[in-house]
This record gives sequence, C-alpha cells and structure tokens, in this order.
Amino acid sequence: MAERFDAIMVGAGQAGPALAVKLAQSGQRVAFVERLRFGGTCVNNGCIPTKTLIASAREAHMARRAADYGVAIGGTVGVDMKAVKARKDKIVAASRDGVEQWLRGTDGITVIPGHARFVGPRRLEVGGRELEAERVFLDVGARAALPPVAGLDQVPYWTNSSIMDVDFLPEHLVILGGSYIGLEFAQMYRRFGSQVTVIERDPRPIMREDDDICDEVRAILEREGVRFRLSAAAQRVERRDEGVAVVLPDGEVEGSHLLVATGRQPNTSDLGSEAGGVKLDKRGYVEVDDELRTSAEGVWALGECNGRGAFTHTSYDDYEIVAANLLGEGGRRVSDRIMTYALFTDPPLGRAGMNEKEARASGRRLMAAKMPMSRVGRAKERGETDGFLKVVVDADSREILGASFLGMNGDEVVHVILDVMYARAPWTLVRRAMHIHPTVAELLPTLMQGLQPLT
Repeated sequence: MAERFDAIMVGAGQAGPALAVKLAQSGQRVAFVERLRFGGTCVNNGCIPTKTLIASAREAHMARRAADYGVAIGGTVGVDMKAVKARKDKIVAASRDGVEQWLRGTDGITVIPGHARFVGPRRLEVGGRELEAERVFLDVGARAALPPVAGLDQVPYWTNSSIMDVDFLPEHLVILGGSYIGLEFAQMYRRFGSQVTVIERDPRPIMREDDDICDEVRAILEREGVRFRLSAAAQRVERRDEGVAVVLPDGEVEGSHLLVATGRQPNTSDLGSEAGGVKLDKRGYVEVDDELRTSAEGVWALGECNGRGAFTHTSYDDYEIVAANLLGEGGRRVSDRIMTYALFTDPPLGRAGMNEKEARASGRRLMAAKMPMSRVGRAKERGETDGFLKVVVDADSREILGASFLGMNGDEVVHVILDVMYARAPWTLVRRAMHIHPTVAELLPTLMQGLQPLT
C-alpha cells in the first residue's frame, strides 16, 4: 500500500526546498525526495562554487596587476589550487548542509533519500517505497549535455560538474563550447595560470547577444591570453600522449585537458513521465502552462527541468509563482517576469529584457544609447574601463525594452533598469533621477540623455 502525503516534492534545487517548507508551514504533510545532493546545481556545481572559484581567480589577476596601482609584491604571484578548491568546498558544504538541515528540521516534512519515478498518476516509487499525494512537484533540474562528437567517449573530459573536483592546474585547458559556462571557466583558468583555448562552432562566442557584446567579451578575454577558434565545429576528439586533441575542419587543437561546455539537458529521462501522464517536449523538458502546471492533473514542474529559465533566480521565481497561486494572493504567471541574467566574466555582463537584436525583431520604433565604460569615473578610478553600457527603448511608449551592461558592476547596476521596467515607468524617470557619485549607476541618467533613433 502506498504511503499517503498531501504533497510530494522531487528534487532539492532552488524551488523545491522553499516550496516544501511553505507547504509544511501551511499544515500539509510533505514527502521530500532527493537522490544525491541537496541544493541542486546552484549550490553544488553552479553558481556558488563557480563564483567562489572566480573570486580566487580575480585575486590572482589583481595581484599580478599590483604595480598598476603602485603596489609592490615581492616575488611572483602563485596559485595554490588545493587551497582554492578547499575554500570552494567549504563554502559549498555550508550551503548544502544548510538546505538539508532546514528541510529535516521543518515539522511536516519527511525527507526520503533516493530516486523517484512515476508508477502512476501522482504515485511515485522511491527505493521500493510507493508514495502518493494530491499534488506532486518536480524540481529535478538539468545536467551537462554532451555533443555527438566522434571519439568523445574514448577520452577523458570534464563537465561543469566534474571539474569541481580538480585541485591542480591544467597545463592547457581546451574548452569545447564558447557560451556562458565555457567563457567563465576560460577566464578563470587563464587567471589561475593555464593556457586556455576555446573552440566554438559559431562565428562569435555567446551568439545570443548583440554582435558588439560578443566581440567585446572576446577581446577582453583575448587580452588576458585566452585563445579562440571560432566557426570551428569539432570533427572528433583523440588521445595525444598525456593529453587530448580536438580535430577541426582546418586543423586541430591539442591540450592537456578537455572541458565540454556545450549546453544542458533536463534530468527527466528516468522520471517515468509517461506513467505519470507528464508530457515532455522533444528536448525532454517538462511542458508547463503559464502557472507551471504540467499536462498531468495535480503535477507541477519548477526550475530548469521545465525549460522556462535556466537560472537560480528563475527557479526561485517558479517557487514564488506556485506558492502564490496555491497559498497566497494568486494571479502569478511566468509571462509576467522580465528575463534577466548575467555572464560572470570580469567585467560581468548584466542583461535585462531585450537586447538590440531582439528589439529590432519586434518591429517597434526604437531609440538606443551606448556609453563606453571609459567615461565612468568610478571605472577609471578602479582601473577597470573595459566594456560599455547599452540601453534600448520604445520610441512611442517610452518604456525601456532592455539593457546590456558589460562593465564593472554591470551585473548589479542593471537592476536599476530592471526595476524601472517592472514599474512600466518611462525612460525619462531614469534621466531625471539623481544618483550617488562616484558610482557606475550615476552615469545612467547621462546614458538616457544620449538616446537616439535606431535606424
């Protein structure tokens, strides 16, 4: 006989724990199933560990630049990769343990370790136990997708997950994939001291961005010594002595280690979705409506597995949408949110809403402005003037359509624009605002004053 609960939560990513606690606090009995590690991608091999590693890499980079600021360092700058990893592991463990303790310490939640698989509508099997509930919530996340490159299964390689175990400096790291994950690791390991080559099949890295953003990010990384092979589709991968070689149409790239960073795929292939009546799309993502309900009655999908956002903040927003609609004021929808994200290179790229390419495709009459970071006093004082600020607005409604801020603190400053967009206020609101000096954000009113028709 199946064990009966009010709700079953599958997966401890960023949406699952918060929703489970909310449901338990409302008086519901919740079964919480996690098969591996609490915290999901963000805590274990995504945001928290990578930004911790990026912080160590930046310190090494700035130490090498010490003379630019009149600071003398006796001797060469070295990186202790074992200490770097230990610091990362300590921060990750604290986050992961905190999530687990929160769940286990909440009255009404029963934590069940193991892999959950549907065996019927709203009925799941976990390690020989059957569970059923009126409501089931899926927060099973995603993992690295491997490209169909010949020989990949015959050579050692890392993904964004397995590279978290590395405690040494690769002599030459070859990265297959020039998108967001690949570029963050490229700059990070170059700053640690590795040679780095990025192989990308498209003519530019991060191709979803505007061309000038792609080109500037590439230029920033190239100035630090990262090499790019673009318009280069990998034909096959081969072992070479102690390393690997990626064979391209016009040659090959040989290195000591290989990182595969070519995309993500949802963790749904072993979920038993058909038995649960849960429909998947052709890529394996769970199909959901605007309130994150699946095709199966009483089943919701949150986080990266639903294909509606591959970020921690979209996952947490999924939690807020479902919680509000089930337990709160209601009326929350996925389509209400404005897409925003960042590329955490140094300097970072902060994005909100549309970029110029997307705005042009919308058919609106547009105005746009662009300002180099070399005009920002705070950036000059810090010696970090790479990048630029871009904004695009609707010429008729005067609403801000989007911003792309590539520069020092761009991932923070972009929230000024994002909040104005949520308020549906005109761009003139920013132009008339008084901001603190000296900051990056103080140049936003000046940026708005430079808006010109986009032809």
